[in-house]
Amino acid sequence: MKYWLLKSEPETYSYDHLVKEKTGRWDGVRNYMARNNLRAMEVGDLALFYHSVSEKSVVGICKVSKQAYPDPTAESGDWSCVEVEPVRKLDLPVTLEQLKAEPALAGMAMFKYNRLSVAPLTEDEFRRVCEMGSISKNA
Repeated sequence: MKYWLLKSEPETYSYDHLVKEKTGRWDGVRNYMARNNLRAMEVGDLALFYHSVSEKSVVGICKVSKQAYPDPTAESGDWSCVEVEPVRKLDLPVTLEQLKAEPALAGMAMFKYNRLSVAPLTEDEFRRVCEMGSISKNA
């Protein structure tokens, strides 16, 4: 299993929106590195759902329910999307400030490539953020 961080503006697509839909398509990604990360995802992989811009916090966990396929929103180019399902909302949002202050998370890809909407996580990073949100990895 691999672990990921997915970023979305909550005004555009929030974790609550995903919960309501039960399955969501992670589309519209137009960055080659993020696209390649989407293509590396496998069914069952877990991802932290990060609300960017206005909230700047991890708010939930989702899992990949369908591997990468051509993004139907792409008018041109070789773009991909995946489908995800909600797993659990964090008991406490984990803010960007908290993430940056945690030494165990200093190497997170989201800090190296801050505009990347789909980023890999290590299992330890995933587990630590879940702990900070007051839930265990397997919740």
